[in-house]
Amino acid sequence: MTSSALWDEETARRYDDLSDEMFSPEVLGPTVDFLADLAGDGRALEFAIGTGRVGVPLRKRGVPVVGIELSQPMVDQLRTKVDVETLPVTVGDMATTHVPGEFALVYLVFNTISNLLTQDEQVECFCNAARHLAPGGRFLIELWVPPLRRLPPGQLAAPFDVSEHHLGFDAHDLVHQMCTSHHFTKEPDGTWRRGAGRFRYAWPAELDLMARIAGLELERRVADWDSHPFTDESPKHVSVWRKPA
Repeated sequence: MTSSALWDEETARRYDDLSDEMFSPEVLGPTVDFLADLAGDGRALEFAIGTGRVGVPLRKRGVPVVGIELSQPMVDQLRTKVDVETLPVTVGDMATTHVPGEFALVYLVFNTISNLLTQDEQVECFCNAARHLAPGGRFLIELWVPPLRRLPPGQLAAPFDVSEHHLGFDAHDLVHQMCTSHHFTKEPDGTWRRGAGRFRYAWPAELDLMARIAGLELERRVADWDSHPFTDESPKHVSVWRKPA
C-alpha cells in the first residue's frame, strides 16, 4: 500500500457534503466536457475515483469508465449512485494497482496525486498510468500550484478559507515539499470539528520530469477546465501528457 491516507467510513459519508461546491454544474460541466473530448470513443480509467464525483457523470456522457480507489468506504458511497456493471471499481492504490485492458485516457482530478507523500510514489503513479494507456493515449492531472508566494518571510502557515462555517490553514514544510491542511468546521449544533490532511506538492516542471521517466510527453497545460492560458498567476493547472503512438 502507498502512503495515501485511508479514508474511513465517517469521512466517506461526509465527503460529498464537504466538497459540495465541486459538484456544481459550473465546475462539473467543463470538467466532464474536457475529459470526454480526450477520451473520444475510448475507455477512461480514473485513479482515486472516490465517490464518483467525476466518473459517474462522465459515464452518463457515454464514456466507459473504470475506477481504482484505495478506500472501500468511498467505493460504498459510489455504489449508492451507480452499480458495478455500469462503473467497475477495483480497490487498490493508484501507484501499483493494475486493471485489465487498455485505455484512451487515465486521469486524476482535484489535487489527488498529492495524496502520495513521496516523490517515488508519484513517479510510480505516472508509470502505472503509462502501463494502462493505449499508444496515443493520454494521462491528465488537475493539480494546484504550491501557493508559497502567500507566505511572508519566516511564516510557514497561511489561511486558505476564513468563513462563517469553516476555517482552513495550510502549514508548509518547505524542505520536504509537504503541506498539512488544517480544517475547523462548524457543526449544526454549534460545536467545531477539527480535521487535518497531509499532502506532497509538486511543481509542473517536476511532473513533466516524472512523465518523461514514464515515457510520456507533455501535450498541453492550461489553467483550468475552460482552457484559459496557464500563467505565473494561475493557482492550479490541468496538464495532459501523451503516450507516443
